[in-house]
Amino acid sequence: MSRKRAPMRRIKEVLRLCNLGGLSERGIARATNQKKSTVRDYKIRAITTGLTWSEMADMDDASIELRLFPPSTPGAGLRPLPNWGEIHRELRRKGVTLQLLWEEYRGVHVTGYGYSRFCELYQRVEPRFDLSMRQVHKAGEKLFVDYSGQTVEIVDSQTGECRNAQIFVAVWGASNYTFAEATWTQRLHDWTGSHVRAFRYFGGCPEILVPDNLRSGVTKAWFYDPQINPTYQRLASHYGIAVIPTRPVHPKDKAKVEVGVQVVQRWILACLRHRTFFSLTEVNEAISVHLERLNLRPFRKLPGNRLSLFEQLDKPAMHPLPTTPYEFDEWKRSKVGFDSQILGPDFFPENHVRQKSA
Repeated sequence: MSRKRAPMRRIKEVLRLCNLGGLSERGIARATNQKKSTVRDYKIRAITTGLTWSEMADMDDASIELRLFPPSTPGAGLRPLPNWGEIHRELRRKGVTLQLLWEEYRGVHVTGYGYSRFCELYQRVEPRFDLSMRQVHKAGEKLFVDYSGQTVEIVDSQTGECRNAQIFVAVWGASNYTFAEATWTQRLHDWTGSHVRAFRYFGGCPEILVPDNLRSGVTKAWFYDPQINPTYQRLASHYGIAVIPTRPVHPKDKAKVEVGVQVVQRWILACLRHRTFFSLTEVNEAISVHLERLNLRPFRKLPGNRLSLFEQLDKPAMHPLPTTPYEFDEWKRSKVGFDSQILGPDFFPENHVRQKSA
């Protein structure tokens, strides 16, 4: 940003005192209420342009200003700007740093910015891409999963009874590539089944699953050592991935899927609001059509779309699927009675409260 220039009358006064030759630069600066460096700058400009005090007496202020401060040539001194969108996307790849990207930038533009200025400019433009808490999501690393609070109503064609289907959403951290489907419940069988179908849809699986503290996924939510549901843990072991739930009362930990759920509600469920569905299959067929359109929608601030970014980032880095998909199994805790007999799971209801005999 250019420094604010003093009025022309003050500049002329500085040059007049310089012409007298009796005052030092410090004295002229004190007399005109200017900085010593500013006085020196005006003096050098006058000497460089060959403008004398006698010539200035016959010139108007505009002509003097044009001689002392000529307009710069358009584009002179400008350095080529990096493609910040491309740099922001490349930083999501594993092992890629600003230092590496700067070296590649200088390899193309020898007269480009230095490393410190390069980093400073990126810090200025980065908030345009991430407007909230900035988290760095590496390619193929995290898949965020959750359910939408909004449901889809399904009508029984025979009885006319209405039932609400739940909407499962999975979002990749690096590319925002999204999967969504409808299930009858949020219980363990539907929860794990949605994961299996999501992995099949993506053609691979991440290193880390990031669920909310849903009962089907997390038996006991705890800040330091949450207890993962045994069935959910076996699913993770089958695919060779880790489960790291979000911290309780920390919604920004799952900001990706929160935004993903919002996008699914706006661009899929809102488009289906006038339709009447009579089966779960019919709902999922309609969701799949709009889901494809969602993943092909261009980004507003970055080049490409969810699908193209997924193919560039997450797809090459994600884990391959095992030869066989996960088969659901449910675990229940049994207890030993007072007579040393094992009381099977059928003896207790799901809340593990012992039934009283009549």
